[in-house]
Amino acid sequence: MYIGIDLGGTNIAAALVDGDGRIHKRTSVSANASGGAIAIIHGFLEVCDTLLAGSNEAPVAIGIGVPGTVNDETGEVVFTPNLPLLGIKITGELREKYGCPVRLGNDANCAALGETIAGGAKGSQDVVFVTLGTGIGGGVIIGGCLLTGVSGAASELGHQVIIEGGRKCGCGRMGCWESYASATGLIRTAIELMGSHPDSHMWELCGGLAEKINGSRVFDAYRAGDHAAKLTVEEYAKHLGVGLVNIINILEPELICVGGGISNAWDCLAGPVQAMIDKEKYYRFAPDAQHTKVVKAVLGNDAGIIGAALLGLEA
Repeated sequence: MYIGIDLGGTNIAAALVDGDGRIHKRTSVSANASGGAIAIIHGFLEVCDTLLAGSNEAPVAIGIGVPGTVNDETGEVVFTPNLPLLGIKITGELREKYGCPVRLGNDANCAALGETIAGGAKGSQDVVFVTLGTGIGGGVIIGGCLLTGVSGAASELGHQVIIEGGRKCGCGRMGCWESYASATGLIRTAIELMGSHPDSHMWELCGGLAEKINGSRVFDAYRAGDHAAKLTVEEYAKHLGVGLVNIINILEPELICVGGGISNAWDCLAGPVQAMIDKEKYYRFAPDAQHTKVVKAVLGNDAGIIGAALLGLEA
């Protein structure tokens, strides 16, 4: 068995995973980030001890997915914006205690690997995973191997610029895909349109407080036929499609697998996004079998855990 650990901002989730990506036991603890790096590492030890309780077998390997840039060779977190791990080597204590290899990966890369091994992209060798949440995360798999880049920071798909001089992104650039096609971008577009549509059903759904609007309420209003919500979703689908077309034109993978909270509304987005891809992609005259397919991810939060557990199997 392998152990996969997914480090989030508030929780550490972990599971025992077999070589086919099936979860056999799971647990979680508070990340306790306020306690610093030592508290987080103790959390890793705690979840491993819980998963291994009652077993005399050491895990084949342990993998940890971290929201940031990592150096798998040194076990060091190179950059993470929201956790006290910058410059910390976090794998040594686990390796020493459990006597097995310990791998480190970016959380979006781990999710990409999980979906490729056991989820919506199973059986494909060339996959791009896009997660649409508060930001946009991504992972690229080519020939079954993760594309990590020279510094480990590759596949930051959300930071391609789609509108020059556009909205300011959290990364400091202007007009990033993330600023328009993340859940945060969707909400910003919704609030802009609510301002010019005081009769929108979205106002009722958020109790008259624009700051209470969220993705679910936007799509609820859209399904109810609200005009401002329709304009919001159309604008969002256009921006999402631009980024996906860019990925297709650059990499032309077998599959793009779309996950994250926004993917729960894929029924509203699949049609307009696919129409834009069909119109804008470079090789639009290819035979059907050679077109990149865009599919919804299926593993949810388990993708990162499974991918982390099986980091060593990517080759």
